[in-house]
Amino acid sequence: MGDAGGGTMRRRRACSCSKGDFLPEESFRSWGNYWGALKETPARLRDRVLSRSLETTELHEVKAQSGHEMKRTLTWWDLMWFGIGAVIGAGIFVLTGQETREGAGPAVVLSYVVSGVSAMLSVFCYTEFAVEIPVAGGSFAYLRVELGDFVAFIAAGNILLEYVIGGAAVARSWTSYFATLLNHDPSDFVITVHSLAKNYNELDPIAVGVCCIICAFAVLSTKGSSRLNYIASIVHILVIIFIIVAGLTKANANNYTPFAPFGARGVFKASAVLFFAYVGFDAVSTMAEETKNPARDIPIGLVGSMVVVTVAYCVLVITLCLMQPYDQIDVDAPFSLAFKAVGMDWAKYVVAFGALKGMTTVLLVGAVGQARYLTHIARTHMMPPWFAKVNEKTGTPVNATVTMLAATAVIAFFTKLNILSNLLSISTLFIFMLVAVALLVRRYYVSGVTKPADRNKLIICISLIVGSSIATAAYWGLSEHGWIGYVITVPIWFLATVALRVFVPHARDPKLWGVPLVPWLPSASIAINIFLLGSIDRASFERFGLWTALLLLYYFFFGLHASYDTAKESAETRAKAGVKWKNVEEGHVSSTTHAGPGSEAPAIPST
Repeated sequence: MGDAGGGTMRRRRACSCSKGDFLPEESFRSWGNYWGALKETPARLRDRVLSRSLETTELHEVKAQSGHEMKRTLTWWDLMWFGIGAVIGAGIFVLTGQETREGAGPAVVLSYVVSGVSAMLSVFCYTEFAVEIPVAGGSFAYLRVELGDFVAFIAAGNILLEYVIGGAAVARSWTSYFATLLNHDPSDFVITVHSLAKNYNELDPIAVGVCCIICAFAVLSTKGSSRLNYIASIVHILVIIFIIVAGLTKANANNYTPFAPFGARGVFKASAVLFFAYVGFDAVSTMAEETKNPARDIPIGLVGSMVVVTVAYCVLVITLCLMQPYDQIDVDAPFSLAFKAVGMDWAKYVVAFGALKGMTTVLLVGAVGQARYLTHIARTHMMPPWFAKVNEKTGTPVNATVTMLAATAVIAFFTKLNILSNLLSISTLFIFMLVAVALLVRRYYVSGVTKPADRNKLIICISLIVGSSIATAAYWGLSEHGWIGYVITVPIWFLATVALRVFVPHARDPKLWGVPLVPWLPSASIAINIFLLGSIDRASFERFGLWTALLLLYYFFFGLHASYDTAKESAETRAKAGVKWKNVEEGHVSSTTHAGPGSEAPAIPST
């Protein structure tokens, strides 16, 4: 009885949550410890800023924090359909009407091309990292290895924001198209509460229900989610083919005049908003840990899916603008009402069905990806380690999945699509820019190998590339008709990239698969992403700044101390095992902080 009772007590204890599941680190074991940790904040912050994780740490030690391995069940076929399913959704079916009618006119196809080029450059950067560091953390893990803990955390917060907002936007669009499918107006199933603030007073209970159903699929099995995804994606592709073929039978070339009524500025402003339509492919990189052969499967899956998506988008918007004059295209349901306008009212049901299929797969892949991001972030203890637990039976991160989709459901319940789409684009473009910078650092800097003079040249070149790109974007935003600024900023970007290619020696070549034309492709990715950021409205930047400030508050009071203690504990464990200090960290760490964040190398080595 005693044994049985003890076993029962142990089982209950295993199923419960305690402070140790969320804040198990030394700094949080007592108020005295916490106060002492806060007093060391400047020294600890310096350590976290200057320390970089090693690939071996991400691949082995950090993964071990989850307790159980994720199951390697995915192939390039799964990844390609995950990529298609993750991307083709609310963006093309919702925002196209708004940006065609009010932003770019028929030249919206060029907006999709610009956004597609930017996304493809980012895909190349993500692919090299995903092949070399196949872990669930995606861009968070890549940035931790190349740019250090602090930059990785800021990116991590925006990654989580990107997924929550993206999922919420798609869930609300799902409700609109569901209403259309049932022959209702898009807003019929939304409950308006006049006592709440504008843009937050249209409540959407159906979006919450959809999030709950998606959560169940994402929790049960990654492979099962994959099967559901590519079946739904195939149906979605067939519907897209129907829209193109049926729409072109009603084409009128006169509708393409004028082609660009809002000029070049309209094309690029629309590109910044329509980048939302390409968001989601980065979720595929988080599945590298569950891929059978990352070196082969990830490049085929990521690049192949992005090529299919870009071509599909361009053909779809060409078809739409040939069917109807741009100033008559509906803002909320452009494809459905375009068919109605040309006498094919029945086709709107096919369009609504296809849109629902697409948005369902976007939600599913987003749920799988966002949970894996949170899992890897929690493995480093920047977020509570409770989120890192992988369920032994399903092989999925249940805690992270449920938490992220609960946050998505809450945002979707209150917030309108136009608020969500701009804020989402800022977070995504910011992260993609950082990943491109990290790739340049990866190729041209290796601690202990790169000479100090070459390191300084690298810093100068990257600073000029980023600085000239910011200047170009700022000039674009502030000067509507000027051109002199571009004569200065564009050559600086070009010469900085040339200098990086000519004067800074390569420090590392990719082992399995690498981005071609380095440094040109990563440098172009930085420039385009920053340029598109310059086309986003001020209010969205204010919301982005507020979110970043909240992230910093959390980091200074919790995340910094938790990750510092975890790294210190890892270093001490290695020291007891007889591992020499220089193998734990490749460079100088302040003796004041006594910090040897396990298996980490300084972001800026001592000279």
